[in-house]
Amino acid sequence: MSRIYNFSAGPSMLPVEVLEQCAAEMLDYNGSGMSVMEMSHRSPVYDAIIKETEADFRKLMNIPDNYKVLFLQGGASTQFAAVPLNLMKTGKADYVVSGQFSKKAYKEAQKYGDAKCIASSEDRTYAYIPEITPDMVREDADYVHVCYNNTIFGTKYPEVPNVGDKVLVADMSSCITSEPVDVTKFGCIYAGAQKNMAPAGLTVVIIREDLLGTEKEFTPVMLNYKEMADNDSMYNTPPCYAIYVAGLVYKWALKNGGLEAMKKRNEEKAALLYDYIDSSKLFKATADKKYRSMMNVCFVTGDADLDKKFCKEAEAAGLSNLKGHRSVGGMRASIYNAMPKEGVEKLVEFMKAFEAANA
Repeated sequence: MSRIYNFSAGPSMLPVEVLEQCAAEMLDYNGSGMSVMEMSHRSPVYDAIIKETEADFRKLMNIPDNYKVLFLQGGASTQFAAVPLNLMKTGKADYVVSGQFSKKAYKEAQKYGDAKCIASSEDRTYAYIPEITPDMVREDADYVHVCYNNTIFGTKYPEVPNVGDKVLVADMSSCITSEPVDVTKFGCIYAGAQKNMAPAGLTVVIIREDLLGTEKEFTPVMLNYKEMADNDSMYNTPPCYAIYVAGLVYKWALKNGGLEAMKKRNEEKAALLYDYIDSSKLFKATADKKYRSMMNVCFVTGDADLDKKFCKEAEAAGLSNLKGHRSVGGMRASIYNAMPKEGVEKLVEFMKAFEAANA
């Protein structure tokens, strides 16, 4: 078997042992005589799967009992509408625009009430995270929304932003489970699973219980957090197989030391790559040092044609999906939990050779 090092921003690579277990159980899960893919979500066998997945996720992220975990569909982008529909009680909410996805969330929220951008880093192509202080937040805003890690631009909040006594809502799609997070500092966390947790198709929402039940009366039932919580994510058929895989990934993370260990591994991988880029005469990181992401490392040569050559030759060398997002160009190495350190070492070796050949 020949596997590449997959640096895709998502869907991204999964732990090999998780994939192997999926393969081993594809035709017969736990003696049931069928695959999880073809199993009724109402069956006792699947009920045990989804409950165990939630329990392991709660353990992994240390989620308090007064928070609900929802396993939903529609991607994180659907939450751009679900958040204001459920949480915009007075009709006002404040948004921090630090990248493409937070800008989309902000624009979507404007359809449902008075959404205000209180800070933005668009002036420098989102190369940094705009700082905010409690006095910037409107007194009558229901919540403050942030995107915690910006996949496209390779930036991340270095610490939880201070929004005073306001509800903090965070899109954590590209950094969830990469390091410990104090869930109690957030009213709501949501994330698409296809970067660090599971295949595409699953979206996880962590929501504080006291925030449930204030949805707008015209909120579609499929976007209603209370309805989904009351039905234990089983209002309709959930993304069954993706939930099963997420459960295997959570067990893998717990077995390998939990989020403290994930953070240590991810810091080592990111430092290895950033240290080389900072010493290079050819490559340059695009994000300000203080706000660099551990998950998405964005860099350029300064020459668009050379960037294309790099990506093409890297692909041939088994280093796949290094092309930057179409909106910014350059290169992006997404080094999520499942990326082994050896993959980053191979990338650095290739970059050194490329630099020597193209100096």
